[in-house]
Amino acid sequence: METFRVEIENFSRLHHQKLGPMYARLEELDAQIAEAKAARTGDPEDLRRAGELRARVLPMPSVEELFHGWMDGDGLFPEAAAMLTDQPVRPPQRVRPSEEARRIYRELARKAHPDLAREEDERKRREEFLTRVNMAYARGDAAALRELSEEWAAGPVPEERRWSRSEELYARLDWLAQRKELLTVVARELEEGAIGSMLKLAPDDPDRLLDEIAERLLAEVAQREAELAALIGQ
Repeated sequence: METFRVEIENFSRLHHQKLGPMYARLEELDAQIAEAKAARTGDPEDLRRAGELRARVLPMPSVEELFHGWMDGDGLFPEAAAMLTDQPVRPPQRVRPSEEARRIYRELARKAHPDLAREEDERKRREEFLTRVNMAYARGDAAALRELSEEWAAGPVPEERRWSRSEELYARLDWLAQRKELLTVVARELEEGAIGSMLKLAPDDPDRLLDEIAERLLAEVAQREAELAALIGQ
């Protein structure tokens, strides 16, 4: 089953790499054809259909989205340019916590102070908890502070009771039985899935199958392009 799963993953990756651009081109052509029809007829149903197909086409990400806030269409942001040129970076805007956030912070700082711990493990737990409290307070996040207050009020999570050897053995046997059942279900889903079904059509030569699918997709692309050209030329 594991070998078949790996084969499906490899075939799926090749399928996406080789045929993905063709599927994307077909989606774009379908959207353009629907838009051309809607522009000619003005029919509400045609307009709805055109909008629906256009929404399915993934938009091209902006430069800012691609570079995750480092730059946009006008170039690098000032903060990014400063970091790359070793210039001083403008500090982040200071957050002024609300009165509620300050109140909860003071209460938690008092209740969870590490000096109140009698054991080293408890001291570490309090220190880690206060680190989270400080981070939430620095963000001015009153909601997070309320959750932390509820967490502290609930107390530490009790340690799990250790199982006996017989209990552990029964648990392992139950886990193995469930695992076997799960593997059976997964194997069936892999075989019945779209990629698995395609792979079973040509298990010895999946590359040939991809070539055949690519030829059919290219024919569909040519057909859509001709249809679009005819609509635009009318």
